[in-house]
Amino acid sequence: MKVDVLLGLQWGDEGKGKVVDVLTPGYDVITRFQGGPNAGHTLEFKGEKYVLRSIPSGIFQGGKINVIGNGVVLDPLLFMQEAQALAASGHDLTKQLYISKKAHLIMPTHRLLDSAYEAAKGKGKIGTTGKGIGPTYTDKVSRNGLRVGDLLNNFEEKYAEHKARHEAILKSLNFEYDLTELEAQWLDSLNYLKQFCLIDSEHVLNNYLKEGKSILAEGAQGTMLDVDFGSYPFVTSSNTICAGCCTGLGIAPRNIGEVYGIFKAYCTRVGSGPFPTELFDETGSTIRKIGHEYGAVTGRERRCGWIDLVALRYAIMINGVTQLIMMKSDVLDSFETIKACVAYKIDGKEVDYLPYSLEGNIEPIYKEIPGWKTDLSKIKTEADFPKEFKNYIDFLEKELGARIKIVSVGPDREQTIIRYN
Repeated sequence: MKVDVLLGLQWGDEGKGKVVDVLTPGYDVITRFQGGPNAGHTLEFKGEKYVLRSIPSGIFQGGKINVIGNGVVLDPLLFMQEAQALAASGHDLTKQLYISKKAHLIMPTHRLLDSAYEAAKGKGKIGTTGKGIGPTYTDKVSRNGLRVGDLLNNFEEKYAEHKARHEAILKSLNFEYDLTELEAQWLDSLNYLKQFCLIDSEHVLNNYLKEGKSILAEGAQGTMLDVDFGSYPFVTSSNTICAGCCTGLGIAPRNIGEVYGIFKAYCTRVGSGPFPTELFDETGSTIRKIGHEYGAVTGRERRCGWIDLVALRYAIMINGVTQLIMMKSDVLDSFETIKACVAYKIDGKEVDYLPYSLEGNIEPIYKEIPGWKTDLSKIKTEADFPKEFKNYIDFLEKELGARIKIVSVGPDREQTIIRYN
């Protein structure tokens, strides 16, 4: 058996949660391989809306095993709040959810460090969610991290040591804070975390493969936020690309199967950083309003723009995407004309590849495509697609060099059209 990977190809918020939920009936195990609680995966079905931050999106499919991998950074307090909300809705997580002992813990002082570092950057701030993700990954790579498995061995001493180191840094930054209440809640949440099955996930997952179980690996954020290949330094702190699945789960590269790449029919970005196709006019506002483009976790407005095929081709190449999934097609239903960026103009020269940096004077070169002016949200089969929408799909497949397997025409799991098997 192989591990199939599902990840975002843009700046995150592509709709990964819904697709994982749609695909999970075909898998035995669903995993998260990187990221933290700053990544909100929104799912809607049966009139209810759920936002998952750390828990894999397969949790709503009864009988499936869900694993939080070693590449994830976990905040026990936010995890408890998320899990308790799901338990209240009738989903028993303790029997379905396993957590890697090698996943790193986000401490209360990591959150404070996140705020302190952002404040110190001034105008050059990254635009983080303040959830402590970056400082936790920083501790991980500097070999100073605190891991889930540490809960089982001399935890109090380890925690005190890490806390003291963080507080020394906060003092050097002249950052004022009150840790009392947050720390008390965090420490209390550790007892809740211990109720779950804490596993050596790399052994468990590879044994599942030997047993013939099918595994779907779910990424967080998107390719353009990858710490190595994204729009650095305005990126997240982990490898969001397909290679991150190998290190975030302990899966060998030869065990990777299908790579599903998810993108919106347009493009969005949250936080600071370059965004070549961003729209600052009424069109951008209209896309935001129709698409409800606000952060699932933070509520922040998402910056909106036309689809960027230069960046998408790059993401497909880096990830080895085998099948594409297009989300939020219905958001563009009312437009007379759709635009797609097919190249950039940089210093008067036209380029069709992603440059070293997206900062500076980059002018997108657009191709205009007639809109479909049809309500896609009511469509049930591909045969009912309007001609103009079929033309848009054909155009994208030709430009991107990959087939679009799934088209989403609304937020509900039923509003999903699978074009081929």
